[in-house]
Amino acid sequence: MTLWQGRFAGRPHEALLAFTASLPFDRRLAADDLAGSRAHVRGLGRAGLLDDDEAAAVVAALDAVEIELAEGSFTFAPDDEDVHTAVERRVTELAGPAGAKLHTGRSRNDQVATDLRLWCKRELAAVAGTVVDLQAVLLGRAAEVGDAYLPGYTHLQRAQPVLVAHHLLAHGWALARDVDRLLDARRRLDVCPLGAGALAGSSLPLDPDGVAADLGFAGRFENSLDAVSDRDFAAESLFALALLGVHLSRLGEEVVWWASEEVGFLRLDDAWATGSSMLPQKKNPDVAELARGKAGRLVGHVTAVLTTLKGLPLAYNRDLQETQEPLFDAVDQLRLALAALAGLLASATVRTDRMARAADGPTGAAVDLAEHLVEAGTPFREAHAVVADLVRRSLEAGEDLADLVAAHPDLGPAAAALLAPGVAVTRRTTPGGAGPAPVAVQMERFRARLADDRQRLDGPAPA
Repeated sequence: MTLWQGRFAGRPHEALLAFTASLPFDRRLAADDLAGSRAHVRGLGRAGLLDDDEAAAVVAALDAVEIELAEGSFTFAPDDEDVHTAVERRVTELAGPAGAKLHTGRSRNDQVATDLRLWCKRELAAVAGTVVDLQAVLLGRAAEVGDAYLPGYTHLQRAQPVLVAHHLLAHGWALARDVDRLLDARRRLDVCPLGAGALAGSSLPLDPDGVAADLGFAGRFENSLDAVSDRDFAAESLFALALLGVHLSRLGEEVVWWASEEVGFLRLDDAWATGSSMLPQKKNPDVAELARGKAGRLVGHVTAVLTTLKGLPLAYNRDLQETQEPLFDAVDQLRLALAALAGLLASATVRTDRMARAADGPTGAAVDLAEHLVEAGTPFREAHAVVADLVRRSLEAGEDLADLVAAHPDLGPAAAALLAPGVAVTRRTTPGGAGPAPVAVQMERFRARLADDRQRLDGPAPA
């Protein structure tokens, strides 16, 4: 029996129920629905709308439903449209007439908004914690490789040597912004809609402030129409999750490239690679490719929800049901991707020898030659032209660049020494730069940032 059947003379058509039912996906809100219902019952008790015995009976029934759900013995009925209907039906079966009072002063409109906010509060924090776990892997690998270096790229062309640690932590800092965004979105959604009713509140002496405090929300709604129709928090959460997915995609792209035979900077552990059904020699970076591919799916979720929200009048509309599945899927996919990428990166072999050989080409120190001239008083644009001409001559004539530099009257042997393997990367000394001294500072700052974020998430600090 639906919660609204009394308005109609006949039963709803099966096709209507099949199209409008949300139980197949919103049953994952059961724990949040139970928590919200307990708080609502306690509020009804404080308002005198339930006596002590009734409140105790309903809470006991809610507890029993929780056990049944956990044990897998809860039976969903064919008429259960959603998790809210299922819970209320079972509570009424267990608590009798007192159970029929559970929905007093409440609508599914403020109920589902509360459930979804509770779910987002918990899950965004959980995703943020998994991001920090991946950052810890990046930090660990950065510390492990020490002063190893590789080519830094712009336009996928070799530009300047950078420490491998610097490159890994570049991804780590991007992920730090993701943690900020997730927790900031969580802070903004920390508002309890219970008490808003269907759209206008209630004539009953409800206690929205007490219920909000009971559920651990920072506060209650200010406007009942806004409370039941607002899904800004869903769109904002999805954006934060999608941008996290974009960052994982960039990381995945580099893993794919680094693990290719053409580049060979990374060797994947067998446990984190796949093979080919036809080609015996293949070792494929499927984890990284899927991390890259999932980003489009996550961006699509943001687009879908914003498109759903853009034309809705106040207050509640059933269209809002379409905000749930994108949220659930985005969280599911990211938790899987974060764990898989962490495992892949923690176990992969970083081939620092291949990286160094790629970075030791003489043109990687071209800007150091120009800066050598600048230190002697040459305007940078002139210095740039001098070095660019030497590079061109070296490439076109096949002459050794070091010999050309040594023979140049404004450069000479001291400048040619800058082209020796491993020298250029040591010359990056400015704060936040890619050389050993600034990277050592960066490592400590990143380690401190991880410790702070662990504390924000109420987790242990990294070792």
